[in-house]
Amino acid sequence: MRERRISMEIVVDAYTESERAMGWYYYLEEGLQFPFRARCIKRRAVSPLKPGDEVEAIGMAPEEECGHEMFVLIRWERRRLAVPLSQLEGIRADRKTLQAIGDWHYWTTKGYEF
Repeated sequence: MRERRISMEIVVDAYTESERAMGWYYYLEEGLQFPFRARCIKRRAVSPLKPGDEVEAIGMAPEEECGHEMFVLIRWERRRLAVPLSQLEGIRADRKTLQAIGDWHYWTTKGYEF
């Protein structure tokens, strides 16, 4: 089901890296219902978050930041910061948001790339 949704809805007719990235961007922009609470599940060199940290995701990062990986904006020390979506799990989020996060995690865990 998930594999079919990804191939038939998210990356359908996407032949280039840029087209696949934008397919994912618009799917997540529509599917993630902001704001939602999330928990960091793994450390990443590009992010200050540590496993167990809880944050509020407030929106998608700008398109130009998501050409190679999907980032969401969080509130961090009185500013907005983009962190990798693959680093977060939804903890207080609706079903649609959890599904979209799960789809992205599945894609990245399988080793798929844009």
